[in-house]
Amino acid sequence: MELLDGRKIRNKKIEELKNKVSKLDKKLGLVVIQVGNDEASNVYVKQKEKLALDIGYNFIYKKFSEDISNKKIIEYIKDLNKDDNINGIIVQLPLSKSLDTNLIINMIDPSKDVDGLTYINSGKLIQNSNALIPCTPKGIIDLLKEYNIEIEGKNVVIIGRSILVGKPLFNLFINNNATVTLCHSKSKDITYYTRNADIVVVAVGKKYFLKKDMIKENAIIIDVGINRENNKLYGDVDFDNVKDITSYITPVPGGVGPMTVYELMNNVYIAYKNKNNNML
Repeated sequence: MELLDGRKIRNKKIEELKNKVSKLDKKLGLVVIQVGNDEASNVYVKQKEKLALDIGYNFIYKKFSEDISNKKIIEYIKDLNKDDNINGIIVQLPLSKSLDTNLIINMIDPSKDVDGLTYINSGKLIQNSNALIPCTPKGIIDLLKEYNIEIEGKNVVIIGRSILVGKPLFNLFINNNATVTLCHSKSKDITYYTRNADIVVVAVGKKYFLKKDMIKENAIIIDVGINRENNKLYGDVDFDNVKDITSYITPVPGGVGPMTVYELMNNVYIAYKNKNNNML
């Protein structure tokens, strides 16, 4: 068993990114829009700010109150779309239920959509075109490639069909020539699929969902789960009981999470390069 160390790969890739950014003739700008005062969102935004400033980006943190209207947020986004000093725009999710999340996300200029969630970028990903790709799926693929793990021809099972992870990851694996099965809450006998999988990705938000008897010997296990219990973090994989029969496995924390934050920062750089090359 070998750990897929997301922190180590993230640190290496951040240094490479800092080097590229330092050679640009302008300072890139990243804006994070948050509504309300959700504690988890506050933490995530702070992490993004710290890393963005460390890389050398301008970071703008715009926080709206809970009673903000769709119209006001959309007006702000439209101004950002027109601002050449802004290269990336993020709307921190989840938004309050009074807001139309899809409408707001799709007001972002696709060329600045560094979360990769607009309909345009989703469609480009399906067509294997030049998309800005959601950060967690891209981080998973990059992590596998950094460890020289072959994807082509592998049987992959993804558990979870969210628009943030499961669905875009399905398309990324397809684009890398894997054979992919996407399981979800309505799937019958998930173990039937996971026992035949070379790579299993779990993203369901349920502590220890994936057990030892659900996988085959030497499978590669990617745990996207973040479950908090008594101030401790747990993954979706029963790590201690599963690890000894795997060939590679991601820890929680320290696996997929660090890669996700890196990919976001890298998407800001990609967005700038694409815009300069008129590719989006």
